[in-house]
Amino acid sequence: MKSLLETAFDAMDEKQADDLKIIDFRGTSPFVDYFIIGSARNYRMARSIIENVEDKALKEGYEVKHSYIDDSSKWLLIDLNDVVCHVFYDGEREYYNLEGLWKDLPTLKL
Repeated sequence: MKSLLETAFDAMDEKQADDLKIIDFRGTSPFVDYFIIGSARNYRMARSIIENVEDKALKEGYEVKHSYIDDSSKWLLIDLNDVVCHVFYDGEREYYNLEGLWKDLPTLKL
């Protein structure tokens, strides 16, 4: 069985999320272990990425706490308890700059 982090990352990569980054929150936050941040070219692609993460996580037996998919938002996410996946499109990633906000935390490569 794949780890939750690997499952989520692979699901995002499978749907061609761009510029995937993993921020490691272990030892820093009691609420989350990892953020996976990716970009999409449009809403349809962003939604497809989030839906694929949900499908793959459930198939592997992981719990999906909540997903935020709203066609009026350019920032979609899915909360898998220990892993939260963020997908941005149309410049929202640069605007919110989560990587800059958490720049002191380590990043991981898969």
